[in-house]
Amino acid sequence: MAEKTRDFIDIFYDKEKSVQNNLNSQQILRKSPKAKYQIFDEVEFTRGREILGDLIVHGMIASGGTDIDWLIEHNGGFIILEFKGFHNDKINIAKGQMMAYEKLHEKLNQTTKCHMYIVGCDEIDFSNPDSTIWIFEMKQWKNGAIPKNTSDIYGNELVKQNKFIVYREYMEEISIEKLREMIDLHWNEFEKIMP
Repeated sequence: MAEKTRDFIDIFYDKEKSVQNNLNSQQILRKSPKAKYQIFDEVEFTRGREILGDLIVHGMIASGGTDIDWLIEHNGGFIILEFKGFHNDKINIAKGQMMAYEKLHEKLNQTTKCHMYIVGCDEIDFSNPDSTIWIFEMKQWKNGAIPKNTSDIYGNELVKQNKFIVYREYMEEISIEKLREMIDLHWNEFEKIMP
């Protein structure tokens, strides 16, 4: 009897492994076409970033510093993307950076079109169009759809910080492919802008 039970268990586990292997082989990882833009000299790119890091030094009154992650211009219209990594289902955005983005968005929309997105991501493969990101648009930030928390509402301490904390639950989950479609939609929208 013990031998029959052992045979049954071995068959069951072997069958389960076989089903799992079939599932894994059926999952196809889609790849995007080759990226349009690549960093050709990564050492030089890194060196340039390090040099900028030495601009603001101890003993100065000024502090801080940030950049724009991705800016696309077409016919005078702009798409601006800021990428932030998730930590415990939240992203942090420096207050000064967000204030600058608000003003930039406002000023650009006075004379042209500007779409600005804050993108939250985990470990991500941008070459996989099915990879997911979380996103919100500056319009949502300005109209209050995204809470402007300066302390962690889920944490034990309600200490205000010099940053905004945005939770994943307030952002829209989309695929990289959907983000690309949105960018192309805006590009086509900018085709109608008369210079």
